Amino acid sequence: MSLTINKARYLMIGGFLGAGKTTAIGKLAGHLTTQGLKVGLITNDQAGGLVDTKLLRGQGFATEEIAGGCFCCRFNTLVDAAARLNDAAKPDVFIAEPVGSCTDLVATVTYPLRRMYGENFIIAPLSVLVDPVRGRRVFGLEKGGSFSSKVIYIFKKQLEEADVIVISKSDLVTAAHIAELTDVLRHNYPKARIVSASSRHSTGLDDWFSFILDGEQSPRNPMTLDYEVYADGEALLGWLNATVKLEAQEEFDANEFLKTLAAQVQSRLQGTEIAHFKMTFSPDDGVAGELASINLVRSDYVPEMGMTLDEPSTSGQLIINLRAEGDPEELIRAVTESLDHVTSNVPTLSATVEHEEHFRPGKPSPTHRDGEAAVVKGGCRPDSGCC
Repeated sequence: MSLTINKARYLMIGGFLGAGKTTAIGKLAGHLTTQGLKVGLITNDQAGGLVDTKLLRGQGFATEEIAGGCFCCRFNTLVDAAARLNDAAKPDVFIAEPVGSCTDLVATVTYPLRRMYGENFIIAPLSVLVDPVRGRRVFGLEKGGSFSSKVIYIFKKQLEEADVIVISKSDLVTAAHIAELTDVLRHNYPKARIVSASSRHSTGLDDWFSFILDGEQSPRNPMTLDYEVYADGEALLGWLNATVKLEAQEEFDANEFLKTLAAQVQSRLQGTEIAHFKMTFSPDDGVAGELASINLVRSDYVPEMGMTLDEPSTSGQLIINLRAEGDPEELIRAVTESLDHVTSNVPTLSATVEHEEHFRPGKPSPTHRDGEAAVVKGGCRPDSGCC
């Protein structure tokens, strides 16, 4: 595999909430680093305090976070973030992770980047990851919890604009189930390359990496997108980001704390479809970058530890990101009640919420669309932090 680096390569890796983007990006960034290339990462969210940023920085990667809206609404901020990374680290490769509920990335991000900054970037094919269990449920291949039609509209539009669709977490289902989903995706999105991979087991990644590192995004017409349905779909999602200070006079097991807290929140949100729920805990007395993390990508799934701490702790920072199709007030209530319950069962432990935002995303209002200013009715809801 060859990689031309006279220009920086710009990679965007999208996919719906819980598709496994952050884990895959960590694998890709590590792969590039072993080749002697410098990597700059850009994460994105509707609000500040992103678990993904914490996880990627914890792996030692230079990372900028864009909060307060998706890349399409914060295009100039995206360019500024790339400039800061360039000044600090001069990356050979930029990897951008858009908000998991965002679509229309080709028309609103990569095409404007090529038009205005083509002398600086090679725009790689757009990758869109899909969780195989979520994908099978969306396309009716198996039963289980899913989203309402307008949220599914966003899910499918993300796949429609992909140059390469990556069936991630291929280790979670059988080969027959992967083959069945692959056939459905090829039928519905014949222009996209379909690959399957497991970041956890490092299988199937080489084919995907070679495609996006050697290729360049081909010109195309922007896809048709109903921004009213898109906005309605995002508005059905509840969003919560919180930063919590944990302190105790006696040592406590942060790994067990995360497991118990995740289970408590999950039980309080029965009947609400969770899109993605993830938390990290960074101990005050730990080594820089040391943390514990937990992840839940479906309501009927089991929360999984991603990283663990070897030693107990007495204090540290807890970051909570929760996205679900439900009322944001229900999300914050579930989190605060669960925090109260778990801390009350750990001697001397207290939890102080230092920062918290819960809301529904506002209507997308992109800065550019296919090289021209987008005409979008309405605009962002003033309380959403969208743009």
